Amino acid sequence: MFQLRKWLSVLLLFAALAADAQRGVPPRHKKKNVFVAKYAEHLDFLPPMVKLLKPAEGWEVSIAAAGLGKVRMMHRMPNGDMYVTRRDANDVLLLRDADGDNVFEEVKIAEYMFRTVHGLTSRDGYLYLCSNYELRRYKIRPDGMLEGKEVLINDLPSGGQHPNRTIAFGPDGMLYITVGTLCNDCKEMDPEVAAILQVDPKTWKRTIYATGLRNTIGFDFHPQTGEMWGIDNGGDGKGNKWPPEEANRIVRGGNYGFPFVYGKREVDRVKDDPPGDTKEEWAKSTEPSVYEFPAHMAPIDFKFFSNGVQAPAGYTGDGLVAWHGSWNRSKPVGFTVQRVHFENGVAVGASDFLTGFLRRGFPLFRRRMRFGRPTGLFIAPSGVVFLSDDANGVIYAIKPKK
Repeated sequence: MFQLRKWLSVLLLFAALAADAQRGVPPRHKKKNVFVAKYAEHLDFLPPMVKLLKPAEGWEVSIAAAGLGKVRMMHRMPNGDMYVTRRDANDVLLLRDADGDNVFEEVKIAEYMFRTVHGLTSRDGYLYLCSNYELRRYKIRPDGMLEGKEVLINDLPSGGQHPNRTIAFGPDGMLYITVGTLCNDCKEMDPEVAAILQVDPKTWKRTIYATGLRNTIGFDFHPQTGEMWGIDNGGDGKGNKWPPEEANRIVRGGNYGFPFVYGKREVDRVKDDPPGDTKEEWAKSTEPSVYEFPAHMAPIDFKFFSNGVQAPAGYTGDGLVAWHGSWNRSKPVGFTVQRVHFENGVAVGASDFLTGFLRRGFPLFRRRMRFGRPTGLFIAPSGVVFLSDDANGVIYAIKPKK
């Protein structure tokens, strides 16, 4: 009788373990990463190349500045001064257009030795700058130069593979900071990573606004609804066509699925289940994407045409996304700027706004060529769209035709 009870206990134990093992277990099939590394061949920029670019109907493109190095994000002041970050040079440029012809005649270094500086914005006479770890602000002098450095935050999470912080003040007066994931496909331990943080400018204390965002560098607030929208970078190593890049309506407390879920709650089949749950059940609590783009286009910046911008009819409330371009797809994609169409405050489609950076290569080598990688965007009240290119150090002015 004792032996029978012993075996029954063992069988019950195994049954309980088997039942519990249905939740939070590794995937049953073999994991497989599919990395494709195929870079488009770089071409150095020459001024005549601007003629190769094709803007959308009703627009024209010209060179606003060149020879600037690896320019990233931009912020233009009401007087026309443009601040531009150069992450790799650890500095911030001040560009001035004295005659208002959308060509910057003067270039100065406004701040130097701010390591990995990337995001920037302004408010109440201050320029705010953000690096991987640190948020600062500076008083803007009448000549555009900066003084009176204040370190507001110095303990942002490590950026790892994705250190490019971007910042913006929302309609609510709060400051928002993006924080990308540490690596390609990490299950993050720090809750502030793969997230957007909200900072109270009265105390500089921060809270987590949204999570599950792999690397949403470009975000903005819709001019009619005030809602935050961002374009998220999908993961690498999962093939040519998945996962998609995502347009997300970002809400307070929203979980957007990374690293278990992409797109419209589509689970990553090669990823381990979350602890104590299955991916399929966990996905039900996440926010689905609103609109998807092809994989690996690599979104950097995203900006809305706000109210009062003198753009052609129909553009107000639509957005622009700068696609940096793929490095990990067998046929290169991206290297363009697209218009994201919104209806009733919701993203519904996309169309080309500026193309031509990606060119046919030499047939013998079967490799495409590119002379630019779109990076930062700024839409001026005049309707002029400024676009930075960190591959060749050019800023373009895309203007409505008169």
